[in-house]
Amino acid sequence: MQGKLFLCATPIGNLEDITLRVLRTLQEVDLIAAEDTRNSVKLLNHFEIKTPMTSYHEYNKIDKAYELVEQMRAGKNVALITDAGTPGISDPGEDLVRICYEEGIEVTSLPGASACVTALTISGMATRRFCFEAFLPSDKKEKQAILEELKTETRTIIVYEAPHRLVRTLEELREVLGDRRITICRELTKKHETCFRTTLEEALLFYREQEPKGECVILLEGRSRQEMRQEKQEAWKELSAREHVDYYLAQGMDKKEAMKQAAKDRGVSKREIYQELLQSDGSNRE
Repeated sequence: MQGKLFLCATPIGNLEDITLRVLRTLQEVDLIAAEDTRNSVKLLNHFEIKTPMTSYHEYNKIDKAYELVEQMRAGKNVALITDAGTPGISDPGEDLVRICYEEGIEVTSLPGASACVTALTISGMATRRFCFEAFLPSDKKEKQAILEELKTETRTIIVYEAPHRLVRTLEELREVLGDRRITICRELTKKHETCFRTTLEEALLFYREQEPKGECVILLEGRSRQEMRQEKQEAWKELSAREHVDYYLAQGMDKKEAMKQAAKDRGVSKREIYQELLQSDGSNRE
């Protein structure tokens, strides 16, 4: 029989957060694939787990994935662990999972700690809808494109950042997204865990004076739909009613539909659009 891939969540700080199921699985599998074996050996030693370990990281993720698949084809069960948290979330594990499915290897996930969910639950932000961006790209053009997309995001936004890049990232977020409410979570589940509810402006003032320490999760309030509707209405009102209707006529709408859509855009009744068009036509005749 073929083996299976087990995605095993490990603690993001407090070792007591590991689950009994993960501990049992790490003891029972034939091999543990770890993002950083030097870091993971501390966890395994703490729980007296002697299972053989191999490295699986960003720089060998494709070639090593196929090696692991061959071992699972031969009947070995493999557990994947990351440095901290749930494998496959913002780490090379997603590639191993994809390749396993392509090669017909069964995959299962053993839930546990995840920094993005932990931060979200204590952030005080809206939790029903959120988008997870993990670490923003290092490429400037790609990063700018993502930030532009986030300008109109209505969900709570979650971003990871290292302490030495925190101020620069906060500056980039403020420049593109404007000032808005945020929560910065640090050292999650550890002794010095902090949850700093503030704004982008205030956070910049604080961290320019106080050197950031510890891995950070930044949570940003999404845009209000009502606020965006008002902004759009104000932008449309820079056009005359005639120009607005003509815009939709040029797209192939009939006059009735064009007037209806223009009224909706401007937050007014269709009758008001009609009256403005009459006045405009009258002025043009004069």
